Amino acid sequence: MKGLCPVAELAVSRFLAAPRPAVWRALTDPDLLAAWFGPVGFSVPRDTVDVDVRVGGHQRLVMVSDDDPSVTSPVDATFTEVVPGEVLAGEETLPGGAVMTLRQELADEGDGTRLTLRQGPFADELVGPATAGWESAWTRLDGLLADGQRAS
Repeated sequence: MKGLCPVAELAVSRFLAAPRPAVWRALTDPDLLAAWFGPVGFSVPRDTVDVDVRVGGHQRLVMVSDDDPSVTSPVDATFTEVVPGEVLAGEETLPGGAVMTLRQELADEGDGTRLTLRQGPFADELVGPATAGWESAWTRLDGLLADGQRAS
């Protein structure tokens, strides 16, 4: 990221046609995370997922390119705020020392759940690709939640 100035925060929201407890479980259960996390074109091997959902706990996983398994993107975040069923927030120190924060909030909306995510900082030119990545992952999450049996 040399030469890029992180100046923006990504903010995206999505309606999920599932109750809040099912969405919370999909965000925190290692088996379910492995099933949906990451943009289309990447997979998360279940054996790379380790989650300890508490303040000071962690979320660790590795996204692997489906086209080239040598291309990986590890996640090693520490939870800074956990309100079961409502808020999951954390931070990750990136190579070079920058700290990336992520906050996910869940709220009841009609017969489903509104998931709102804030992540950053990003250089302006990376907000679009990061947003597209989350939208892609959430499409996979929609499918998982629609299955019902796996996420309930």
